[in-house]
Amino acid sequence: MPHTLDADAVRTWCGLALDALGRARAEIDAINVYPVADGDTGTNLYLTVESAARAVDAAFDGHAASAAASRPTLADVVRAMAHGALIGARGNSGTILAQLLRGMADVLADGSAQGDRGTDEADGLRLALRRAADLAYLAVAHPVEGTVLTVAVAAAEGAGRATGDAATVARAAYESARTALQATPGQLDVLARAGVVDAGGYGLVTVLGGLAEALSGEAPAALGPVRSRGDGPTRDAPAPAGTPGQDPVGCPADDAADGGPAFEVIYLLEAGDMAVAALRERLDTLGDSLVIVGGDGLWNVHVHVDDAGAAVEAGIQAGRPYRIRITHFDGAAARKAGADGPARPGPVVVLPDQPGAKGPTGGPRTERTGRAVVAVVPGDGLAALCAEAGATAVATRPGEPPGSGELVDAVRRAGAREVVLLPNDTELRHTAAAAAAQARAEGVRVAVIPTRSAVQGIAALAVHEPARSFDEDVVAMTSAAGATRYAELAVAERQSWTMAGVCQAGDVLGMIDGDVAVIGSELAATAETVLDRMLASGGEMVTLVLGAGLPDEVAERLERHVREGHFAVDTVVYHGGQPTAPLIIGIE
Repeated sequence: MPHTLDADAVRTWCGLALDALGRARAEIDAINVYPVADGDTGTNLYLTVESAARAVDAAFDGHAASAAASRPTLADVVRAMAHGALIGARGNSGTILAQLLRGMADVLADGSAQGDRGTDEADGLRLALRRAADLAYLAVAHPVEGTVLTVAVAAAEGAGRATGDAATVARAAYESARTALQATPGQLDVLARAGVVDAGGYGLVTVLGGLAEALSGEAPAALGPVRSRGDGPTRDAPAPAGTPGQDPVGCPADDAADGGPAFEVIYLLEAGDMAVAALRERLDTLGDSLVIVGGDGLWNVHVHVDDAGAAVEAGIQAGRPYRIRITHFDGAAARKAGADGPARPGPVVVLPDQPGAKGPTGGPRTERTGRAVVAVVPGDGLAALCAEAGATAVATRPGEPPGSGELVDAVRRAGAREVVLLPNDTELRHTAAAAAAQARAEGVRVAVIPTRSAVQGIAALAVHEPARSFDEDVVAMTSAAGATRYAELAVAERQSWTMAGVCQAGDVLGMIDGDVAVIGSELAATAETVLDRMLASGGEMVTLVLGAGLPDEVAERLERHVREGHFAVDTVVYHGGQPTAPLIIGIE
């Protein structure tokens, strides 16, 4: 029996899609040869839909727990579904699927599917599927036919031709997508050579099958063949290794097999539309498989690059990246040497070597030497902390930021062939870049991590490990810095306009990520408000850096506030001694 397109139907859809992807996951992974044959598309799609389904369940649970014990609306649930998919999106196909769900939510959440704007459910679903396909195409830097995008367009076109109720439209979308999927090997050479359909498209057809079943109450027709054997496709043929083709941004797919992008970088990003437009251009020059999805200030960024640190740095320049995941396609080197089989992803951020660890041949692991960290810090306490961690510290003085010459001198004093430079201040970014350029001219390999606060520098320094390769160490430190939000408390010297309103001389200002967010009259209370705002979006560790003269009682009060109000969040306190900011806060 057909079901109304409402909140319950969406919840059922998520459950059916998740179950179906769970059954198909291994097969989708096995035919994943494009754009990188890393064998994880099915897993990524499953995890993306799992995150969407959890968000939908949370929406129902939240309404049930309310005083009115109400039920969520369709708008509540589709927004939750889209948000859950966005924050949980994995891989290229998962990121595109998140954008498809967002496109559907844009239409379904505004009432178009409920008839309040003169349209019925079927019309709303048609509009939603068309909006989904359009948004997905916009999210991919250089779309290519024969991929999940082609399947999405076919689904929208099939829905547009269908007449009848929403269940009929959903079935038509599924059937059209299924037909388009079977045609993908004829549109993309890499699929034809491998004898498989597009893995991402297969996943989308599976998700659409869940929608059709949720609305009609009947399981859709079987998917059909996904591999070829002889002159006809079949499901049980062996999955061949990946072969060259054209990836979604116009770069050959054999780049992954023959020295192409070595890393997959994914992160969530809080940023405005203009900043994301600039980020898109920057990442497009760095790598391929670029997909940026989202909106309303929250984005999911996916790209394949050789310089993972630069990709994360671009995100830091655009806004606040977090949940940064960097994966190394470590099977690429094996294929380049003539080995068979798809690349298997492995984490680039490795654990520090332990005493007595063995190398790949069983002998002692060779320790790398000749690397140093140079950190700019605002107080003697932080300088001592950095020195204790093995870094060369450059302590700043109030109103006297260091010049590039001072930073070059610090690099020279470090006496290392490789140096990681932590400016720990937005205003020092260009100074650090100039110092790095001069040091490179002297034969030193220098990487600048664009840390904007001392707490980001502390986070980066905490994961520094000279036993790693230089690139891996820079990636790990950049990831740690990017995952750390920062705040400072200061006392206003004069009346002024701020992002939080007008402040008076003597007011306590709580600045989050460089902007005044809170104006208060007492430091500890203002700090508590800042902590609550920052922890509202999540966090596992709070770092408090106490300025010169700030009593320990303030730190104890803030530790207690975090412990009582934010379960399972740890707090660490440092006596930084900085003379200007009485308190610096970091949230990891």
